[in-house]
Amino acid sequence: MEPGIVFTAKEEEKPPSDKKGLFHAEKASESDLLYQKGLATIRDLIAPPAIKITPNTMQIGEVVSRTFFVIAYPRYLSTNWFSPIINIDFPMDISLFIHPIDTAEILKNLRKSATQVQSQIHIEAEGGKIRNPVLETALEDIEGLRDKLQQGTEKFFRFGLYITLYGADEKDLNEKSQAIEALLEAQLVYTKPAVLRMDQGFAATRPLANDVLDVANNLNTEPLSTTFPFVSSDLSSNQGILYGINRHNNSLVLYDRFNLENANMVVFAKSGAGKSYMVKLEVLRSMMFGTSVIIIDPENEYKHLCEAVGGTFLKISLNSEARLNPFDLPKRVDDEDGESVFRSSVANLIGLLHLMLGTVTPEEDSILDRAIRETYALRDITEHSDYQGLTPEAFPTMSDLYQVLQNMDGAESLAMRLERYTEGIFGGFLNQQTNVSTENQLIVFNIRDLEDELRPIAMYIVLQFIWNEIRSQMKKRLVVVDEAWVMMQNEDAASFLFGIAKRCRKYYAGLTTITQDISDFMASRYGKPIITNSSLQLLLRQSPATIDAVSETFYLTDHEKFLLLESNVGEGIFFAGTKHAAIKVIASYSEDQIITSDPRQLLEIEEAKRDFGSS
Repeated sequence: MEPGIVFTAKEEEKPPSDKKGLFHAEKASESDLLYQKGLATIRDLIAPPAIKITPNTMQIGEVVSRTFFVIAYPRYLSTNWFSPIINIDFPMDISLFIHPIDTAEILKNLRKSATQVQSQIHIEAEGGKIRNPVLETALEDIEGLRDKLQQGTEKFFRFGLYITLYGADEKDLNEKSQAIEALLEAQLVYTKPAVLRMDQGFAATRPLANDVLDVANNLNTEPLSTTFPFVSSDLSSNQGILYGINRHNNSLVLYDRFNLENANMVVFAKSGAGKSYMVKLEVLRSMMFGTSVIIIDPENEYKHLCEAVGGTFLKISLNSEARLNPFDLPKRVDDEDGESVFRSSVANLIGLLHLMLGTVTPEEDSILDRAIRETYALRDITEHSDYQGLTPEAFPTMSDLYQVLQNMDGAESLAMRLERYTEGIFGGFLNQQTNVSTENQLIVFNIRDLEDELRPIAMYIVLQFIWNEIRSQMKKRLVVVDEAWVMMQNEDAASFLFGIAKRCRKYYAGLTTITQDISDFMASRYGKPIITNSSLQLLLRQSPATIDAVSETFYLTDHEKFLLLESNVGEGIFFAGTKHAAIKVIASYSEDQIITSDPRQLLEIEEAKRDFGSS
C-alpha cells in the first residue's frame, strides 16, 4: 500500500424502490415532528412568556421575584417566631430544607470545640485576665448540646430556609423585601438575597424538594422545631364562656371578656348571618356567671329570650307605660365629685337636644346651656347640690325646659322646635319622670314601635339612662346595642356611644355593638375608635358590597375575605386582641330553643305553648 492513499469500500447501490421508501419515511418523521410541535402541552400552558435574570431579581413574565436565604439565628428562638412571615399578606414561596447529620461526627467536632474553648479560658485565667462571659457561655452551650446529643434527646441538622418574594415591579418588590427583613431582624434573624443566584433560589422554592441553593445553618432539634410553619392560632383563655369552635383545629374558643384590657365587643355581619343569635347565646351564658345584661332591642329579637329567663321587657313607644326622664342625674360614685357629674349630665343633655332639634348654632348652644341650668335650678338642683337621695319625681322634665326657653330672649326658635316633644305629637314620649326599675338581671328596652325619626333619640335616652345606672351602681354588667349604625348617623349620638365604650371598663361594664351596615358605621369619625376600643371583634358572613370596607378596617387577607363571603350562618372570624381565628358558633338544643330568631321555629314554639296550655 502506497503511503497517502486510502482505500474505501464502495457502498453497494440500493434499488430505486428502497431509496423511495427511505425518502417517504423521512418525510413522515418530519411531518410527525411538526405535528408534535403544534400540540399545546401542560408545559406550554404554565410556562411564562419570558424570563429575565438580573443579579438581584428574576422577572417571570410581568412578575418580579427575589429570593432570600437566612444566614444567622439568635442564641434563642421562641416558639412560633416564623408566624409573622407566614401570616403576612404578601405573595411568596417558602422552602425549608432539613438535612440530618450523623450524631457521632458532630460529637467529635463538639469535643474539639469544647477543648479549644476550655483551653482559651485557662490561658486567659493564667494570664491574669478577668473572666470572659462569652467564652463561658459558649462552653456551657457546647456541653449542654453534647449531653443532649449523647442522651439521644436531640438530633443535629443542616437547615436551609429560603423565601421567594413577588412584586408587580421592582419598587413594589423592594418595599416587600424591606418589610420581610424588618420582621426577621426584629427577632435577630438575618437574611441575604441570593445575588447572582436568583435562578437557583427560584428553583429551590419550587415544590420539587431540590436544594440547589444549598445555603444552610447548623441547628439541633429544639430550635429547629420552632420554625414549624403550621401552627394553629389558639383562642382560649381557659376560663369564661364558650363562644364557639375554632374551625382550624376544632378546639374551644373560651374567653372571659372582663379579664381582657376592656370588656367591649363589636359584631359585624349581613342580615341573617346569625349576629343576634350569637349575641343572645353570649348573653345567656354570661348570665349563668352572674353578669347583669341591659339590651337595646330595635327589632323585637330579644323578647323570647327575656321571657325565657324571667327578665324585664320594656317597650318604649309614644303610648307605652315605661318612661325615661333625660333630666335624671346619676348618684355620685366614690371617685367623682358632684360638680363634674352635674356638668357631664348637662353636656349629655345638650347632645340629646342637638339630636332632637337638628342644626343648632353656637349662640343657641350657649342658650341651651344656660336654659338647662336654670331648669335644674327651678327644682333647687345645682352643681353644688347633694342630689344622691332625690327621688325621680324631684327632677325636672322637658316641659320645664320648654317653659324656660319661652321666657328667654333669643330662644324663640329653640322653644318652637322643642314644642313637638312637649305639646306636639311626640309629647309624653320623654316628658315624664322615670318609672323604670333596673333590679332584674336582664333588662330589654324595645324600641321597635317607635317612628324612624325617634329611634336615634330613644337609643340616646336609653343609653344615657343605662350610663347613669352604670356609674351609680358598679357591678359586672353587659350593655348590648343592636343596630348601632342608627346612632352612628348622628355626630352627638356617635360621640356619646364612643364615650361609653371608652369609659365603661372603669365601672366593670362591657359594651357590645352590633351592626349590619359597616359603611354607615365607619362613615362616622367615631366608628374606627369604637372598634379599636373593643378587645373582642366578631365578623360573620359579609355581603360582596361591604367586604372591601370590612377588609380595609380589619386588615384581612384574601383568604379571610373569601372565608367571610362563603361562611354559613354562625360562621366567621373571631378576634381577641392580636389573635384571630375562624369560628363556628355552636349552641345546645335547649339554648337554641331560647335564642332562635328563625320565624318558623318561633311559630312552632308558640304553637307548642298553646297546645300545652290547652291540655
